Amino acid sequence: MDNIQNKFNFISAVLVFFFLCLLLSESVFAEDSTFSVIDQVVVQNHRPHARSISKLFVFGDSYVDTGNNKIFTGESWKFPYGMTFPGIPTGRYSDGLVFTDFLASFMGMKSPMPYKQWTGLFKWRVRNGMNFAHGGTGVFNTWIKEPNMTTQINTFKQYIADGVYNKCDLDKSMAIVVLSGNDYTQYVLDGGTDEGFRAFIVKVLNQLEVNLREIGKIGVKKVVMLTLQPLGCLPNKAISVSYEKCDEPLNNETIFHNTLLQQIVQKLNSKTTDSPFHVLDLYSAFLSVINKSAGERGSAKFGNPLLKPCCIPASAEVLCGSVDGNGVKQYTLCENPTDNIFWDPVHPTQAGWRAISSALKPSIDKLMLSDQLNIHPQRPSFSASVATFKI
Repeated sequence: MDNIQNKFNFISAVLVFFFLCLLLSESVFAEDSTFSVIDQVVVQNHRPHARSISKLFVFGDSYVDTGNNKIFTGESWKFPYGMTFPGIPTGRYSDGLVFTDFLASFMGMKSPMPYKQWTGLFKWRVRNGMNFAHGGTGVFNTWIKEPNMTTQINTFKQYIADGVYNKCDLDKSMAIVVLSGNDYTQYVLDGGTDEGFRAFIVKVLNQLEVNLREIGKIGVKKVVMLTLQPLGCLPNKAISVSYEKCDEPLNNETIFHNTLLQQIVQKLNSKTTDSPFHVLDLYSAFLSVINKSAGERGSAKFGNPLLKPCCIPASAEVLCGSVDGNGVKQYTLCENPTDNIFWDPVHPTQAGWRAISSALKPSIDKLMLSDQLNIHPQRPSFSASVATFKI
């Protein structure tokens, strides 16, 4: 009798432990957790679209990664990442929310779950789509030993093959594709020259075209590509001029990248009947936030120097969040991240992402409206859209 009771107690304890672990995973990692207390300004000011798009699939790097990279051990899993929201690191490369979160909110859905955090149980947890992005990656392999864009797309195809998503799901889906410049960082690390840089940009865009075409072939209804942000305005470049202005020559290279991207999207659409490929102009959104803040002297939303990040590594050899063998911080931290556009040398703060995403919201709304009305408006060329912005 005692043996039976002991077995019963053991089984009960195991079941209790299992459900506690399940509850913890739901509260920490579930797609609903972030948006249960998402910034109220975003929620209150947004009326969800009557959606025909109900799933969002995310491909790219740290600008959209919400927790795939090196879970618990990577840079984005260390304090002070996540300090503003939700108060602990969540794998996002920011003090809080990133572009993916705001985009999903504007679309009237919750942020898609990082695929690395889904165990395969409870399919409802990935009903809004899935995030395949990995920080530090590009279209080619980089110094980060994480899946490049081709591998991310192949992982998505495997989920479809396994029956997680079907044609009906794809007919109601949108893919957001982000390339934030890690390939170009790797080019520099590999000893690439200034003279060969534009030829390498062409090589990157050629591979990106292959990736975009593959996503379209899978059957995703809309494939949306972000333009490259103004690389010359990132703190890791602006530091040489005390964070006060952008590196214009590097921004010109960024414009070259974006012009090629626009041409690729137009070419891809020319071979379809429904124009499923679109561009969101992240470059102009970044510059609009920077220019607006720079022009509001004395009452600027973001403080001075305008391009100075909140979290500054002590040297080029360490990262935001690094500590030495004695646990001493190897970085300095600002008092209030909401006063800064940038969080660390390359990533915006949550406040920065909110402002940048809000600048993109009219374009996002137009994209969603065209889907509801089944129209495909002609898009202006990228070069015309950025000409008015000067730093």
